[in-house]
Amino acid sequence: MRHSLNVQTGNAFSGMNQQNSVPLEIDVYSVKRMLDSGTEALLIDCREPEEHEFARIHGSVLIPMYETPDRLAEIEPHRQKRIIVHCHHGRRSMQVVQWLRQQGFEKAQSMADGIEAWSEFVDSTVPRY
Repeated sequence: MRHSLNVQTGNAFSGMNQQNSVPLEIDVYSVKRMLDSGTEALLIDCREPEEHEFARIHGSVLIPMYETPDRLAEIEPHRQKRIIVHCHHGRRSMQVVQWLRQQGFEKAQSMADGIEAWSEFVDSTVPRY
């Protein structure tokens, strides 16, 4: 059963949350540097299983957008840590991040331009679609 995420947008697309200094988005280069440096972070792929099977970032955890509310317990141990969510182009991941922020995950961020940008600018071995 698919669930929708009830997101109250307000000024969420301004880039910064008024209560939080962590930007809503992070670019692919920053994600790559963070992963290479060993910074502890949870990398969530919120795409569909078929998309994840076709192209994925090593180390990412598949939690499709519609499953996020039901799988919140899996994300809970990372509440105070960095959480980077990605999808194909960044729209779904932004919705997931906004919802996570509403649940109190203050360091959740959407990877700008998604796996498409990752493949184009960071790792060309990841197939594009």
